[in-house]
Amino acid sequence: MANWEGINEFVAVVETQSFTAAAERLSTSVANISRRVTALEDKLAVKLFVRTTRKVSVTEVGATYYQHCKPLVEGLMLAELAITQLQASPTGRIKMTAPVTFGEQVLAPLMHEFLMQYPQIELDLVLSNQKMDLVQEGYDLAVRLGKLDDSSMMARKLLDRHMFVCASPDYLPSTVSLIHFRN
Repeated sequence: MANWEGINEFVAVVETQSFTAAAERLSTSVANISRRVTALEDKLAVKLFVRTTRKVSVTEVGATYYQHCKPLVEGLMLAELAITQLQASPTGRIKMTAPVTFGEQVLAPLMHEFLMQYPQIELDLVLSNQKMDLVQEGYDLAVRLGKLDDSSMMARKLLDRHMFVCASPDYLPSTVSLIHFRN
């Protein structure tokens, strides 16, 4: 950012016609504004301002330089604003897949809340119990049961799953009343 040093301060001084007002605008000290503008003048080997004890006036060279710097500073501010807005409100498309029952019972209600909170997000939720090539089919996210076969994928455990087999006591032999399987 060495090429940008002093430019924001220079533009602020031109627009406010005051080192003090520029310092207030940029939330810094007058000494910092003066130091940055002086360093910019030294780098360019020109005088950008005529300074008196009562007034700051931009020179002809300074006015020309300002005309070129102003759009750059505005563009930088717009770029920063655009990034800030992207960070503040997520946008885009998410393509995800999940097993049918888990998707219907768990994910669908959660995704509904998520989409209400972030209306700029478009969700493509595919519920399927089939094995899929997630990369080939362009999925951003997948919820699957069991162990991960492809080691190039990243996986996180979401929860434990328990399966129960239940039957009437009359159906089971007298020695077994309940069988409990863990996955």
